[in-house]
Amino acid sequence: QVQLVESGGGLVQPGGSLTLSCVVTGSVNSVLDIGWYRQAPGEQREMVASATRGGRTNYADPVTGRFTISRDNEKKTVWLQMNNLKPEDTAVYYCNADVIRFTPQYDRKIWWGQGTQVTVSS
Repeated sequence: QVQLVESGGGLVQPGGSLTLSCVVTGSVNSVLDIGWYRQAPGEQREMVASATRGGRTNYADPVTGRFTISRDNEKKTVWLQMNNLKPEDTAVYYCNADVIRFTPQYDRKIWWGQGTQVTVSS
């Protein structure tokens, strides 16, 4: 079984910073694309940032210039550094990973974490 274990959420004032982390655990052969999505109350889940195994990154327009995604392939870990946070960044943040396993057959599937709450408020 694969698990995505997120941490780092919390309450922060506008203009503050938080760093989220996500570790992929279990019998994993390789993690391909990995990234972060978020869902605010009453809204659809949206992509925030993603990183390919080779390090290419992609960001949603609202977070470009404020958020930075990074990953460590050996540790199967991804981080999201969030700076200059705004109230509109308040949401549950979910880690998402494209994972290859040999169980023993080849298996490729998208996995999701349980989510971590980020609240930006004064």
